[in-house]
Amino acid sequence: MFAEFRKFIAKGNVIDLAVAVILGAAFTAIVTSLTNDIIMPLIGLILGGIDFTTLALQVGEATVAYGLFIQAIINFLLIALVLFFMVRSINKMQERSKKEETPPPPPDPSDEVRLLTEIRDLLKKS
Repeated sequence: MFAEFRKFIAKGNVIDLAVAVILGAAFTAIVTSLTNDIIMPLIGLILGGIDFTTLALQVGEATVAYGLFIQAIINFLLIALVLFFMVRSINKMQERSKKEETPPPPPDPSDEVRLLTEIRDLLKKS
């Protein structure tokens, strides 16, 4: 694993890694605030005015608050979804750049010879 990381650094991908970490942190913050401020209150309204921050369960003498746990699970799922699409788009960009780097193969000489013989045959017929 460390050998692969050394190869990664040797290729000059440290800046890419830093940018990915910064973007990941920014997306995480955006998704978390979006979930806590918009999505969870909307779900609560749809379900009949439930406030997820105050949901609690009475277990004997103890009170277990599970509303924040539900928010944390939804945050985790949304962050995983965002990271999945980020990695997917990065892989597509890398595949696209690899395709652009490889030059097209040279034309096959036999195609040109075949074309010329067909032209000759057409000219002989006319």
